[in-house]
Amino acid sequence: MRTWGIYSQWDSGSKQLPKIVQVTTRVPAEVDIEFGFVVNVKGAKNQELEYCIDHPGILDDAGNRRDPFRGTVYVKTNDWDFFLGDTIWNPVDDKLGEWRLTLEMNGAAIAEKSFDVVLPTNQDSPNVTPNGSTT
Repeated sequence: MRTWGIYSQWDSGSKQLPKIVQVTTRVPAEVDIEFGFVVNVKGAKNQELEYCIDHPGILDDAGNRRDPFRGTVYVKTNDWDFFLGDTIWNPVDDKLGEWRLTLEMNGAAIAEKSFDVVLPTNQDSPNVTPNGSTT
């Protein structure tokens, strides 16, 4: 794992990964805060990675807890950086608590990190701008 914590906002359509703003596992529950981790995968081109973002209880429109977000991605090169993360959106109440992000290849965990999303305090807020700078 290269970095983890709070990042600049990420454009999933871009080849550029978000920039690390603050290394932390404590994330203020502020709309548009991006958090997660970046891993570097070597020698695994075309291998399938499975990811899971297990959230604390995000609710669907009917008020039911959503399943963890799961998916797959294929390693694009033999020296590949990959960002796994999420962002906070309204309502923030169901985003509070522990988020566990895992990445597996061939059934074995290659990266995992837990983040605690909390109500923001003046000490927690990095005031991240979309380009990754802080204010």
